[in-house]
Amino acid sequence: QALEDHYSPSRWSPRLDRDTVIDAHLAVTAAGTERARASAQTLLHVPYGTGDGEKLDIYFPTEPSETFPVLVYIHGGYWQCLSKDDSGFAAPPLVSRGVALVAVGYDIAPKGRCCPAEAAAAGAARRPPALPFVPWPGHMDAMVLQVRRSLVFLVERYPGIRGIYLCGHSAGAHLAAMVLSTDWTEFQAVPDIKGAVLVSGLYDLEPILHTYVNDALNMSREVAQRNSPMRHVTPAAPAACEVLVAVAQHDSPEFRRQSQEYSQALRAAGWSVSLLDLAGVDHFDIIERLSEDSYLLTQVGRRAVPRW
Repeated sequence: QALEDHYSPSRWSPRLDRDTVIDAHLAVTAAGTERARASAQTLLHVPYGTGDGEKLDIYFPTEPSETFPVLVYIHGGYWQCLSKDDSGFAAPPLVSRGVALVAVGYDIAPKGRCCPAEAAAAGAARRPPALPFVPWPGHMDAMVLQVRRSLVFLVERYPGIRGIYLCGHSAGAHLAAMVLSTDWTEFQAVPDIKGAVLVSGLYDLEPILHTYVNDALNMSREVAQRNSPMRHVTPAAPAACEVLVAVAQHDSPEFRRQSQEYSQALRAAGWSVSLLDLAGVDHFDIIERLSEDSYLLTQVGRRAVPRW
């Protein structure tokens, strides 16, 4: 029960009770996205693949330019809720300063999920055992691959992009961190990732294997290890991007521990990394307030991203 509590972000908010804080978060991000769509030039539901969830929402800079930096936002929701459709709330402070925002969609769990044992039994007679494993939509491997592929699509579709900056919240921070460990030789293009802002993320998935979080994800220990950024910190390349790891004062002790340990692991591997411990916010309003010009995380991000 203690582990379940530590991985229940709504349990730690001093503002509202557990159900209310989640409902409020959904309302704030939806309303913010609606305002952003009304005020910005957008291109919505752009497919980067053939899957149902493989779509992007693009918020273009107010002043047209041939080249522009892009902030790629990866939503949270414990890999099983929320979507790109409520992920444009941070666009106004960006597009007004010449930065595009791209909200990435991916197939969340348990979409298309089936029991691995049942799938194996059903397919054993017709599937050669030598074929590589192909993750189904909503599998952790698939979500990580989708986010990586979305970046490849962006740089191929928009050659005018002048640097990609990642921003992920909660589960989205985990996915953004997995992008940092990507071997791009396996892809047809290499995104020019110049920075990453990881907000209230999880970087070691093993602790959640025996919590309610894994009920929909159905991860094995092997899958959790394969998709834990803490286990795949690579030595920093000469041109490695700068990383900002942000955590809320009212995140749970486990979220705070993971943020601290991941930032330390990056630093030990030679990455340029900063840990920002934000006072007075919880797991939800730490990201909601990115729509505010005066918010500290917005200001720090502005120093990291040109023209933000």
